[in-house]
Amino acid sequence: MARRRHEKKESIRERLFFPIGLLFFVGVLAGLTNMRSADLREQEQSYIEREAKLQEQIDAEHERTEELEQRKKYVGTKQYIEEVARDRLGLIDPDEILIQENKDD
Repeated sequence: MARRRHEKKESIRERLFFPIGLLFFVGVLAGLTNMRSADLREQEQSYIEREAKLQEQIDAEHERTEELEQRKKYVGTKQYIEEVARDRLGLIDPDEILIQENKDD
């Protein structure tokens, strides 16, 4: 009879051990999953900010490319050639009169 009670107590313990152990395991797993999820959300936010900065750089480079294309077109014009000849080389048109001021005064 004592043996039967002892076996019955072990049986109850065994029956309780599995669900409690399972609940503990599921709780630990849920906690770890929640922590990893928070890390991933933080990493995602970091990637979103980085993507925004890179998009700004891309837009700035597109703008710069457009400015360079406009400059390239302007450099090929007669107006640019005349401007460089005047400013850098000191040349004038044949029908222009050059007046220089004295720097001695």
